[in-house]
Amino acid sequence: MTARYDVIENGRTARGGRLIAWALLGSVWACPPTANASDPPEPPEIVVRAHTLIDGRDDRPRRDVAIVVRGKLIAGMIPAGSRPLPPGARLIDLGSATVLPGLIDTHTHIFLQGEDPEAGGYDVQLLKFPAAYRVARAVVAARRALEQGFTSLRDMETEGAGYGDVGIKRAIDEGIIPGPHLWVSTLSISSTGGYALEGYAPEITVPKGAQLIDGPVEARKAAREQLDRGADWIKVYMTHRSWLDQRGALVSQPTLTLEELKAIVDETHGWGRKVACHAYNGIGLQRALDGGCDSIEHGLELDDAQITQMVRQGTWYVPTLAVYYTDWDPPDTDAGKRDRKRVALHGASFAKALHAGVKIAFGTDVGGFPWSQPIAQEFAREVEFGMTPMQAIQSATSRAADLLGQAGLIGVVAPGAHADLIAVRGDPLADVHALEQVEFVMKDGAVFEAIRHAP
Repeated sequence: MTARYDVIENGRTARGGRLIAWALLGSVWACPPTANASDPPEPPEIVVRAHTLIDGRDDRPRRDVAIVVRGKLIAGMIPAGSRPLPPGARLIDLGSATVLPGLIDTHTHIFLQGEDPEAGGYDVQLLKFPAAYRVARAVVAARRALEQGFTSLRDMETEGAGYGDVGIKRAIDEGIIPGPHLWVSTLSISSTGGYALEGYAPEITVPKGAQLIDGPVEARKAAREQLDRGADWIKVYMTHRSWLDQRGALVSQPTLTLEELKAIVDETHGWGRKVACHAYNGIGLQRALDGGCDSIEHGLELDDAQITQMVRQGTWYVPTLAVYYTDWDPPDTDAGKRDRKRVALHGASFAKALHAGVKIAFGTDVGGFPWSQPIAQEFAREVEFGMTPMQAIQSATSRAADLLGQAGLIGVVAPGAHADLIAVRGDPLADVHALEQVEFVMKDGAVFEAIRHAP
């Protein structure tokens, strides 16, 4: 793939992934509307030529497609070369690359950075990092997501950074900083004893990484506060720490009661929004299902009855597989044995859920591992445990858009959708690792230069 992405008529190239051109609302391809004398001039359309297109919905790729972009939206798609370009149109020919919709990660943490345990791990972020420092790092994380082809994120709480995600979202929406479309969940909710920081002298009050509540009244109030202050989703911890019992079974500490969760779900659904529930297994996961959670996050161990219930209720599953393969403790320690048990259970649960028809959306828990690592490493794990490459791609495109209530607007290349496009070298249907090498990114009609160029 060449660097011709940088050559866009009347556009100014910029290095390091900076925005190089905005296409504002333009004319109709064949019949431009009549303009009033007072209207500002409308810039030309952008036409993206794709030799191979995976559109996010169809199970087969399409060949030789011209994607017409007007402003922030896709106006249409026609066979490449079937008609002359409109006067002044900008052509971006992506050559032999595979073009896809912008990818969607439905479980991220832009305020986490996969901190080295020897440097303080999770605790150092809440105890030693100034708020402005954490915001600066979150800005970098958002940009890295976009550079890797993830044009939409559902960010699953700020981990002690308050409502910082609301501010990052606003800055992106207003064009102040580059980044993906964001759906944010602010503080998250758990119970007393149900979240870090932990292990400090009981006389010392330390910050917590979640908003802690006790009782249905406090639960409902916390949901109201977070929704009022900008949460698109409410994130609830239904399990906390986990360990192996004497029989070697995985046990996870349940947190909220069923009554507490139902209060949160009832309030959140009343606002027209949804609830994501962190749940590993056991009692807490069952309460999450019985309480009406819209998505189960992680779901390390799903039994057959729970899978059946998820299918019946339409509950989404966001498994975040790859993160559990990072940073294992030594195998001869209790924590190391627990880590390996998690992985063994998780893959089997994913495979059963997939086979049963549970709705699965792509999520990585990035921030639990460094943003410098490939976010797309999750695709290979999905394929390892039973998805076809096309199913894996759809889990991060049209299926993830369904979870977010954005079907037809993101995660697809189709008329009326956001002009969010990426290109990769090679065929991701033959090798999903190709998705780790994104070479072109467009978000809302804004074209970024190729992140990597061929020699």
